[in-house]
Amino acid sequence: MTLRLKPGTSWADTYARCLAAAPEAFTPDRLLNLVRGDWHAVGTPGTHTTPVDGHPIPGPPRVDLAEAATAVDFAIAEHRGWSATPLDERKARVAAAVEALAGQRDLLAMLLVWEIGKPWRLACADVDRALDGVRWYLENIDRQLGVDTASPRTPLPGPVSNIASWNYPMSVQVHAELVQLLAGNAVVAKTPSQGGFHCLTLAHALMRRAGLPVTLLSGMGSQIADSLIRSPGLGALAFVGGRANGRRAATSLADLNRRHFLEQEGLNTWGVWDFSDWPTLAAHLRKGFEYAKQRCTAYPRYVVQRRLFPAFLETYLTVLGDLRFGHPLAVADPDAPLPELDFGPVIHAAKARELRGRFEDAVTSRAVPLYRGSLAEGAFLPDQDTGAYLAPASVLDPPPNWALHHSEPFGPLDSVVLVDTESELLAAMNAGNGSLVASIATDDEGFAARIAPDLLAFKVGVNKPRSRGDREEVFGGLGASWKGAFVGGDLLVQAVTHGPGGDDEKLFGNFPGYSLYPAR
Repeated sequence: MTLRLKPGTSWADTYARCLAAAPEAFTPDRLLNLVRGDWHAVGTPGTHTTPVDGHPIPGPPRVDLAEAATAVDFAIAEHRGWSATPLDERKARVAAAVEALAGQRDLLAMLLVWEIGKPWRLACADVDRALDGVRWYLENIDRQLGVDTASPRTPLPGPVSNIASWNYPMSVQVHAELVQLLAGNAVVAKTPSQGGFHCLTLAHALMRRAGLPVTLLSGMGSQIADSLIRSPGLGALAFVGGRANGRRAATSLADLNRRHFLEQEGLNTWGVWDFSDWPTLAAHLRKGFEYAKQRCTAYPRYVVQRRLFPAFLETYLTVLGDLRFGHPLAVADPDAPLPELDFGPVIHAAKARELRGRFEDAVTSRAVPLYRGSLAEGAFLPDQDTGAYLAPASVLDPPPNWALHHSEPFGPLDSVVLVDTESELLAAMNAGNGSLVASIATDDEGFAARIAPDLLAFKVGVNKPRSRGDREEVFGGLGASWKGAFVGGDLLVQAVTHGPGGDDEKLFGNFPGYSLYPAR
């Protein structure tokens, strides 16, 4: 069956809608930066291609260090006025921004499809989760700030600087920024270089119109990081990304005693031990492939009791064979709804090539190739560029020196490790030296209760996955996966405000001198 692009969803159509919705932030041939209180044509427009079909789209307009420093200085000055703004006024402006964003929900979601390859359903969910989450904070912020109590919480002494990953521009980055603003802090945000900058540009145009003190700029992290991390007058650093960049950020912060929360990658694992409910596990395995596992709480490693391997393999291969992937906007009939896919492309063609190479490296090193899907199984337009697409693949017992043995692939490449004893299970599940989540599939509740405390994961699920969570659910990481204050629920507000103890307050989190964990 020949597929075609759903009418009205082309990149040209989508960008034209951006020009109409936010002419102050978009021009016909480039994006602008939101600096010094307004949108300016500063920075060098970069080249970029969409992972969906490889065609060029406007890239991030990268500013230099001097422009970044000026933008941060302006945000610091703007913070002084915003931090003194009454809470009721802050609530009104944030609520207005949320409603403005809701009015452009479909355009924001379509930008996520084109920029970072999210299937339509998942792109809509990313926007909806951001807005629903902020509405929850609007309902709870008086309590969270201790209004009319003897211990009120106050804004930080300076704005929050946000350096986030590309995979969840709305439900992670914009959501966090709106809560930071609600708590009384101005915001500085850097767009991710790999994607999401069009979506963030539209979102911040709407936020700025609502009277919120936001700064949004693009640039090479290696060139402008000092301004975003070390500038005197900043109140906190919020970072989401890989461990290498996280370590560099933590090193830059080491002598500043500044609030920070650095979410870094971890190898999340799922153990299978004395287990029999395979239909339930199959549903979790299928859902786990959403967005090609390009999220911090994906499970790319399964640690399986050897005697259960035949039953696991039968379940697992059935799931892999049923996965649906391809062009997120390809339809057989112009009137048909957008396709229901598990995933589209990975973030760019270089990532797809890298993961194909990792698969080959594992097999060359004597791992067993359990499964290798084909792009012929995907749904694509005739003759479209498929360079950023990767069919699901999996290897059994990769060697300890495999490049992905201790880290997450951030793509649809799984690995399975067989074990015979509880100690082997623990060692294999803790291979990443700390993670955000882990899960155990078992019929033995006593076993789960016994082993869960020894897993180096912030959240542990029993016969179910764990995730970042929404609203009141807290979030953090163990070991090398997290540095600084934990977030989520009330903890996010605590992380971006001061209690009566000021800088000396002992927050939940991983710090050089201590680690303190909430119920999770």
